[in-house]
Amino acid sequence: MSAYHRLADIQADLAAGKTTCVALAEGYLSRIKARPELNAFLEVFEEELLQQAAAQDARRAEGQPLGRLHGLIIGLKDNIAYQGHRFSASSKILEGFESLFSATVTERLLAEDALIIGRLNCDEFAMGSSNENSAYGPVRHPLDTERVPGGSSGGSAAAVAANLCHAALGTDTGGSIRQPASLCGIYGLKPTYGRISRHGLIAYGSSFDQAGPMTRSLEDCALLLEVMAGPDQFDATAARKPVPAYSDYQPASGTMRFAVYEEVLQGGLEPELEAAFKAKIEALKEAGHTVDFVKFPYLDLLVPVYYLLATAEASSNLSRYTGVLYGKRSPEATDLRTTYTLSRSQGFGEEVKRRIMLGTFVLSEGYYDAFYGKAQKVRRVVRDETRKLLESHDAILSPTSPVAAFKLGEKSNDPIQLYLADIFTVQANIVGMPAITVPFANNSAGLPYGLQLMCGPWQEEKLFSLTAAIE
Repeated sequence: MSAYHRLADIQADLAAGKTTCVALAEGYLSRIKARPELNAFLEVFEEELLQQAAAQDARRAEGQPLGRLHGLIIGLKDNIAYQGHRFSASSKILEGFESLFSATVTERLLAEDALIIGRLNCDEFAMGSSNENSAYGPVRHPLDTERVPGGSSGGSAAAVAANLCHAALGTDTGGSIRQPASLCGIYGLKPTYGRISRHGLIAYGSSFDQAGPMTRSLEDCALLLEVMAGPDQFDATAARKPVPAYSDYQPASGTMRFAVYEEVLQGGLEPELEAAFKAKIEALKEAGHTVDFVKFPYLDLLVPVYYLLATAEASSNLSRYTGVLYGKRSPEATDLRTTYTLSRSQGFGEEVKRRIMLGTFVLSEGYYDAFYGKAQKVRRVVRDETRKLLESHDAILSPTSPVAAFKLGEKSNDPIQLYLADIFTVQANIVGMPAITVPFANNSAGLPYGLQLMCGPWQEEKLFSLTAAIE
């Protein structure tokens, strides 16, 4: 089956009778079966998918109306709820757990006739930058199975890049949509905090988490955001702002002004990425745009601030997994204390334990003000400085990741090196602003590099227009 890059092309072929939803579903299912080595899917809803696809074909034949996403076959990251289906955040502590309700994003996709193909592997509780932390084994890069696809939404990125589904949903706490999308050569969007409801997402860092689309085209990215965005009675953090017609974006006209941090080009990038990024800057200048190199003195603080705050929130959010109400309960437990300690010790993986312990330490008496309180103050300064910079520039431009996809196991013994893979992505989550990654170059090994654009809050329309203009 040839890869469709745009949903519009799928729907045009459906309307012309060149294909059917069942044929599309069968094509994706056959590709999933042909590439088990990627370990992208934890579960495939084969029978259900084919039934729903056949129902859509029947509705088309009868002349009944179809939703805006009809024909779209999409995968869900394994921390997004789908009623009547298992979801585990790729953790043994939730093994076998079946959701009693659907996430708001899931309901909105289904309401527009999206077809859900399965649940996608991810780093356990979305904690990781390589998708090596899943309790069900690592996801592998579709172009080189000895490399990682990025994380934590690595299953989503690998599935879309390998044409195992047309699009996927991921979640982004510190770059977990954009970094794997960059490493796999697809589009990934982290919306403004509150633009999409978090209801039905398993929480990692509640003031950072956002769901978002991962696609093969900018057009589909905008359409999926439009469908999923908007207020939600189940999520008080979901903004009550009206949802613009994102899918109607047009390439920005005229000249634009971009900010690039001087620190980005001071030796932290792979040589081939640095050369490609400099070439992109020169191309923008030749097209008449302005690129300003600016100092951002807080760049080195972004990763520490993010991990202090996100792990503190994770420590609180993951305290509910005790083996009492749901999830894994240790068979060796004999009383309440051993139920808690053994269930959590056996159910959580090493990276999750590491972050719970760090977050608990950050929030502990005697250290709260020195770490958590200070990090919150720095977060406010970073937000104010970022907004100030974006008042005089259309977007902040950077590589999405400082490296291309790296080898499995290459960084797993050095958590700090893995954490630094998020150096360019965490800022958008710290300040709550929208950011997108778009494919823009490949290295000599054929591995993709992503270009990141970040705009001010609620400026997704502008983000799509700028991206379309500079691609």
